Amino acid sequence: MDGVPRVPEVPDAPEAPRVPEQRRRPDSPPLHFGVLGPVRARRGDEPLATGSPQQRALLAALLLREGRTATATELIDAMWGEEPPSQALAAVRTYASRLRKTLGPGVLVTESGGYAVRGLGAGSLDLTEAQGLAAEAEKARGAGDLCHARDLLGRALARWDGETLAGVPGPYAQTQRVRLEEWRLQLLETRLDMDLEQGCHAEAVSELTALTAAHPLRERLRELLMLALYRSGRQAEALAVYADTRRLLAEELGVDPRPGLRDLQQRILQADPGLAEPAAPEAEPPATPVRPAQLPASVPDFTGRASFVAELSDVLASSEGGVMAVSAVAGIGGVGKTTLAVHVAHGARPAFPDGQLYVDLQGAGPRAAEPVTVLGAFLRALGTADSAIPDSLEERAALYRSVLSGRRVLVLLDNARDAAQIRPLLPGTEGCAALVTSRVRMVDLAGAHLVDLDVMSPDEALALFTKIVGEERVASERKAALDVVAACGFLPLAIRIAASRLAARRTWTVSVLAAKLADERRRLDELQAGDLAVKATFELGYGALDAAQSRAFRLLGLADGPDISLSAAAAVLDMPADDTEDLLESLVDTSLLESAAPGRYRFHDLVRLYARACAERDEQPPAERDAAMSRLLDFYLATAARVYATERPGDRLVDHLAATAHPGLEFADRHAAQDWLYAEANCLLACVHQALGDGRLRKAVDLLWAAKDLAESGTNSRDYGTNAALARDAATAAGDARAEARARTTLTEAHLAAGRFDQAAEEAEKATALIHDLHDPALHCWVPNHRGVIAVYRNRHSEGAAYLQEAITNFRADQNLAGEASALCNLSRSHLAMGRTDSAVTLARQGIGIYDRLGHTLRGANGRYALGLALAQAGDLDQAADRLAEALEVFRDSRQRLWEGMAIFRIAEVRLAAGNPASAAALAEQSLAVLRGIGGEWRRGNVLTVLGRALDGIGQSGRAQACWREALSIYEELGSPETAEVRALLVPVAAA
Repeated sequence: MDGVPRVPEVPDAPEAPRVPEQRRRPDSPPLHFGVLGPVRARRGDEPLATGSPQQRALLAALLLREGRTATATELIDAMWGEEPPSQALAAVRTYASRLRKTLGPGVLVTESGGYAVRGLGAGSLDLTEAQGLAAEAEKARGAGDLCHARDLLGRALARWDGETLAGVPGPYAQTQRVRLEEWRLQLLETRLDMDLEQGCHAEAVSELTALTAAHPLRERLRELLMLALYRSGRQAEALAVYADTRRLLAEELGVDPRPGLRDLQQRILQADPGLAEPAAPEAEPPATPVRPAQLPASVPDFTGRASFVAELSDVLASSEGGVMAVSAVAGIGGVGKTTLAVHVAHGARPAFPDGQLYVDLQGAGPRAAEPVTVLGAFLRALGTADSAIPDSLEERAALYRSVLSGRRVLVLLDNARDAAQIRPLLPGTEGCAALVTSRVRMVDLAGAHLVDLDVMSPDEALALFTKIVGEERVASERKAALDVVAACGFLPLAIRIAASRLAARRTWTVSVLAAKLADERRRLDELQAGDLAVKATFELGYGALDAAQSRAFRLLGLADGPDISLSAAAAVLDMPADDTEDLLESLVDTSLLESAAPGRYRFHDLVRLYARACAERDEQPPAERDAAMSRLLDFYLATAARVYATERPGDRLVDHLAATAHPGLEFADRHAAQDWLYAEANCLLACVHQALGDGRLRKAVDLLWAAKDLAESGTNSRDYGTNAALARDAATAAGDARAEARARTTLTEAHLAAGRFDQAAEEAEKATALIHDLHDPALHCWVPNHRGVIAVYRNRHSEGAAYLQEAITNFRADQNLAGEASALCNLSRSHLAMGRTDSAVTLARQGIGIYDRLGHTLRGANGRYALGLALAQAGDLDQAADRLAEALEVFRDSRQRLWEGMAIFRIAEVRLAAGNPASAAALAEQSLAVLRGIGGEWRRGNVLTVLGRALDGIGQSGRAQACWREALSIYEELGSPETAEVRALLVPVAAA
């Protein structure tokens, strides 16, 4: 579009609008009027009565003249047209008098036999606000600031509150209504055009689908939809939109599409590269930062290393010449690789204005960071939405390189394990650079500039020591200071630890510290070579700890996971939280522990290894190591059980979990419980993984079961399923039938959430075979419940009903009301599939009744979901939509992405059944976006099928067929019975 049009002037008042300053008492709130919706008036925040429809018509006619006078005759024509009532003039006077009293003095004035609204200041009318914002947007767009222009247009469009001049009668109101609606659509088209210019094509598809359904003959909207679909990788649908448009225009108007639309079709057919990316791409600032600044703080006392700093800085500067620079810094632990790299990276920041990324790859530890996980974090930091991040390593790496294209970003990859770990993390883009640190020399990293970092020179080491301790203390004991740095092997980390100890102890002299370091029992053997030098450096700090500190250091190093919370640390140490915090903060002061965030702590990977070595060497009795890890597992199990019980009051599963010595944390409400579960998910799953190999199998499996919500969260679903499979294998190897059956039950949950119904059935069948000889009420309840759900998904409805009836019986025997409600709602789904609609509604309501009595918010939403499906099939579409909307609100609030997406999909089905295909299409598009990467292909096929039906209903049959073909491909690959249904939808097309 050439620009954002201003609303045309009123035909009978050609002069420029006059908006005089508002005259009011200083203590009187300003008046504000609205015409972009119902005609409204308010003084400050107080709404004012605008009277009857005819009175609102008078007010609207005066407001739209923007201060100009309208004669009585003009107002009569505006309100009644060619057939006014006999008392029209008297009516106008009456309406004017009432409005004058309502609005106060000086607002509605009588002048030259007519009326005018005067005294309104800037921003007093929503229409003038929208005009001003649109004009500012046009200027911003012309200046190339698309982000600001989009924001301004969004604010302008937000001034509309429904139909313009809603409920206002008269020919003048109707004329203005049409005119303003046309302007609104122009603004929408302009904003959507800018959306596509900035690459927001996937987000625009849903909105454009609904708009084209509402305005089928508006070709510009169709053109934008084609472009958005094409850029979203949906070429077949984009071409189908053109076919639908050509047919519609021929049938309705007898014309062909305009040249611009035809040209776009040809460019899509030819895969024109110019369509792949916006003509002037400009990233819109999302909720996450698009210019990351992740570098750790540079140490203020950085010393020496001048030649290395210059060498690395020169390599990074070479990226300005259009190359992608990679430098790899290698050396023994404690030599200062990270400190040097961070210092150099901070110095190079001006050369990389688009941001700096940082990650600790934990290459020295037993569980190095996976590139796929790191890429996910990098993409989020660069502004990529979670829903747009693919699953596989290859796809993430490709997207990562694409996002960095055209940017100048520095990537610092710290503590890499080997070249294979970092290759997917390299930008691969001209102008970017990567700085890598590692214990190994990466000779197999093609094109990298390799730097071998050695220990400090004596002068550099002494200078570093002096900066930390202070010139005054060192000057008087220079020889003692040289003895200290020599004892440290001139390793920067060892020097820093020793100097920090001294700086924190004002009563010590340098000689005292030198004497301590002279003790060969604490360091000399470890200073021989290799990693022993690192251990000797850490020994300096470890040896100075008191008994409580050293015990905490040893035991906390035993736990896997990226970090540890204060509460979990208190459990490991078997201490009150306040005392634990004091102890951990004192370890932070020694640099042996890092403060990851308030209330969270982490070890550097090398320090963790050293701490574990200390635990193996020093912890007495040795059984205390196992006891500490058992306390950690008990903490996670007890707290996860509390989360489960908070979300599912009355569910007796928690009574059948392994007993714990730790009571678990308490939560104020379910939101706090959910926050803990998702915040601790990585550490919790790491604890499960570690416990499987440490002889704590049963509790590890029970922890997985108590944390089953992670299987449906989307974020942690994959790791949950991986740990469930490992637990199954460990239990099978151990010959523990109970643990194996429970592990298979958790794995069944993971497969169901992922839409892998055959694998879920296999695990559930094997669990069934195991539980016959087990007295385990929880398994006897949940296994048949799962088998019933699986049978429903696999269209074995009678079989499913039998399993679910068995589950209900067993839940009742176990007095598990929440479980009974779950099985009742599942049985409702089974009856529904068999055509027993009335009983399906009854069963779902029975389940909801139990849930509501127990106070189940989240699981009550599952019941309302089931009831919504049953009511929809019963034909009560309004009630069905209400129940599903209630469920959707809870699913969103509970961060259950799988069920959020499914609830949106079900509402789309209801809208389609109610004869509103446009709304159904928009909702189906939303469902596809939410379910991206979770829920499995079968569920995606279901949504595509409904999306096709909705699109067909709004006349976009070509695009509908593209959706059905994709759904058919999914169903054929899965061997799903839905294949026949979708193939039948495509038969008429084939016959034609």
